[in-house]
Amino acid sequence: MRIALIILIGLNGIIHLIGFFKAYRIGEFNAILQPVSKIFGIFWFLIFLLFAITVVLILIHSNYWWLSGFLAVIFSQVLIFNYWYDAKLGTFANLIILLAAIVAYSDFNFKNLVKRERIALFENSQLITGEIVTEKRLQDLPPIVQKWLANSGMLGKPSISNVYLVQELQLKMKPEQIAWNNGTAEQYFTIQPPAFNWNINTEMNSILSVVGRDKFEDGKGEMTIKLLSLIPVANAKNDEKVDQATLQRYLAETVWFPSASLSQYIKWEPIDEYSARATMEYKGAKGSGEFYFDEHGNFKKFVAMRYQDANDTVPTVWTVTATKTEEMNGIRIPVECEASWELESGPWPWLKLKINDIQYNVKEMPVENPG
Repeated sequence: MRIALIILIGLNGIIHLIGFFKAYRIGEFNAILQPVSKIFGIFWFLIFLLFAITVVLILIHSNYWWLSGFLAVIFSQVLIFNYWYDAKLGTFANLIILLAAIVAYSDFNFKNLVKRERIALFENSQLITGEIVTEKRLQDLPPIVQKWLANSGMLGKPSISNVYLVQELQLKMKPEQIAWNNGTAEQYFTIQPPAFNWNINTEMNSILSVVGRDKFEDGKGEMTIKLLSLIPVANAKNDEKVDQATLQRYLAETVWFPSASLSQYIKWEPIDEYSARATMEYKGAKGSGEFYFDEHGNFKKFVAMRYQDANDTVPTVWTVTATKTEEMNGIRIPVECEASWELESGPWPWLKLKINDIQYNVKEMPVENPG
């Protein structure tokens, strides 16, 4: 898709260059029957330059190529109206480029929204300074949770204040979908206050892409999905079910920053030798889930009754299973996981993720987005 767009813009630019050659009688171009004045010839050349700049910006992956693309299309169409008989077919090329530029602009706006939200989240968070994870701090937790924290490598280390991670994803948007869609995501967590901001970019096919952003902040949850960064597919917020679902997601994902299990907002109770139930309550949002571990204290899975979206009348069994565990940046965490919903028709495994990078206690907010 990107290569086809570059070729289209390049050819459109070259066609405009012919108008300049016609005006200054550089070669013979009988395809253009109308005379072209030298002043208009300069405009044809300037538009060629705008299209050329657009191609270069796309090639270097600039987030601003849509700007020169917009200008090129607008000025091009003005000239086409003046030379309609010879140049009217250029309107179709301009429409395609205009649509691509609109999508790029929408993507640019979406990324800026996420960037602003993350910066605000970072600025409003508090650093947890001077709090070392000790055995004494663990003594009120269920034995298996204590074992998990010790096995994770948190003992003797400072509590984690914030987390930034990058994920590689495979998704199925519907239960009947067979092939997996590939995507990338990044996520930022704060522990005091508990919050996260997660955004995803995934390719449905060679033409369609989907972006999404989930967040939990100030006890409120939001879930947004857009096709081509432009067309809203889902936009759930201001709903207690969404608040609870995003809180439960935060609770499940504390396995990537284990010291958060010591938060004042999380209460633990044992289930058996290898499992414990955690209940989290923050600013009116409340949810719980069950954590399962192996005999060594490695996280195995998290199970919760969770709403899929705001339209659900009853929650569904949601399971996150660790498929690979290893140490990253000094902490032993599940680096590969799978998530599934238990539907009436059977299990729907809808997500596989792999953590490619994770950073703890970052001093400055990373602002680059995937895709």
